[in-house]
Amino acid sequence: MKTLWQHCHVASMAQGTYSIIEDAAIVTSAGHIEWIGPRQQLPALIADRTVDLGGAWVTPGLIDCHTHAVFGGNRSGEFEQRLQGVSYAEIAAQGGGIASTVRATRAASEDQLFASARQRVQALMHDGVTTLEIKSGYGLDLVSERKLLKVIRRLGEELPLTVRSTCLAAHALPPEYKDRADDYISHICDEMLPALAAEGLVDAVDAFCEYLAFSPAQVERVFIKARELGLPVKLHAEQLSSLAGSSLAARYQALSADHLEFMTEDDAIAMAAAGTVAVLLPGAFYFLRETQLPPMDALRKHGVKIAIASDLNPGTSPALSLRLMLNMACTLFRMTPEEALAGVTLHAATALGLGDSHGSLEVGKVADFVAWQIERPADLAYWLGGDLPKRVVRLGHEISN
Repeated sequence: MKTLWQHCHVASMAQGTYSIIEDAAIVTSAGHIEWIGPRQQLPALIADRTVDLGGAWVTPGLIDCHTHAVFGGNRSGEFEQRLQGVSYAEIAAQGGGIASTVRATRAASEDQLFASARQRVQALMHDGVTTLEIKSGYGLDLVSERKLLKVIRRLGEELPLTVRSTCLAAHALPPEYKDRADDYISHICDEMLPALAAEGLVDAVDAFCEYLAFSPAQVERVFIKARELGLPVKLHAEQLSSLAGSSLAARYQALSADHLEFMTEDDAIAMAAAGTVAVLLPGAFYFLRETQLPPMDALRKHGVKIAIASDLNPGTSPALSLRLMLNMACTLFRMTPEEALAGVTLHAATALGLGDSHGSLEVGKVADFVAWQIERPADLAYWLGGDLPKRVVRLGHEISN
C-alpha cells in the first residue's frame, strides 16, 4: 500500500542534524520511504491512502541502543538501603547487587521474564521508541543466558518493535566461578557463544571491561571468539576507571563503546578512526550520582558519533523513558537538543549496525517515524516526563500508542 503523509514538518536527522523540511510530505510503500521532501515538490502519484498529520513535527522513530530490559526481581529495596547509608559492599555481602538479580533471573520462567519485560518495553514504546537493543547478562550460565535471549527474540516477534539481541555473558562473574574469571571466560568462548550463535539468538556480543568485572585481556578473548563466529562486538568501558577498553573496542571495529566517563583523548581518537559510536548513559550517571563527566570536548573534537540510551536495568538505571534521557544528556552532559536527538536516532542506529536502514528519514530507509504535536524538535528534550501527544508509525503502518 502506498501512503501519503502530509501537513507536517520533518526533522529528518539526515547526517545527524535536524535537516528540517518545512511543509513536508512523506510517501511510504512496502514498509519503506519512497519519497520525502517539501510538499510543493511532491511528484504526481496515486496513493492508496492519504493521512493528514495535523501540522505535527515528524522525527525518525526513537532508538534505544543499550538496555538490559529482561531480568527477574526488583532492587528498589537496595536503592532505599543506599539512601539510608548502607554501602554497596555491605549490600553485596548480604547477597544483594547483581548477584540478587542473577538469582531471581535464574529462578524465573521464560513466561515470567517475558511478562515483566513486556511491561518495561511497552513503557519505552509509549515514549516513541520503535527500535530497541536488549542485552542478556543476568543468567551467567548457558541455560539461563539462552532463556534470556529467547525472551528477547520473543519480544521482537510479539511487539511492533525492531529488537536487536546482544549476548552479555561476560557481564559479571557467576557464583560458581568465584575467583576463576579466566575459567569463566573460557566457558563463554568455548561453549556459550558457539551454542547461542548457532541457535540464531545473538546479533552482537558485549562485555563489561572494568576492574570489578573483566580485564582487557579477558575481554579480548571474547572479542576474538565473536569475530570467529562472525558477530559484531560492543563494550561497557571506562565507566568507573580508565582501562583503555574503548581503544580495545576500536581495534576490533566495535559497533560501540558505552558509558565512557573515564575515557581519554587517545580513546576518542581510536574510536573516531574505527567508526565506533560512543554511547552515553545519563540515567546511570544520574542514578549513581557520578561526578566524572564523559570527555565531551574530546568526542566532539575528533568527530566521534555520540548516541544516547536508557541503560534500562534494575541496579543502576531503572529508566522507563528514553525521552527523559534526552533531557539528562542536555542538562548533565551539556549536549544540545539537536545532538541528543541525533543520539537516539541516526547515531543510535549506527551503534546497532542499522545505520543504513534506520535512524533517519531518507528514501530507501524503513518507514519508522513519530509525528509529535510539539512546537519545535527541541521540545523532545525540554519536557520532563509526561506523555507528549503523538502518532507512531512503524514500517509504514500506524501503531496504537
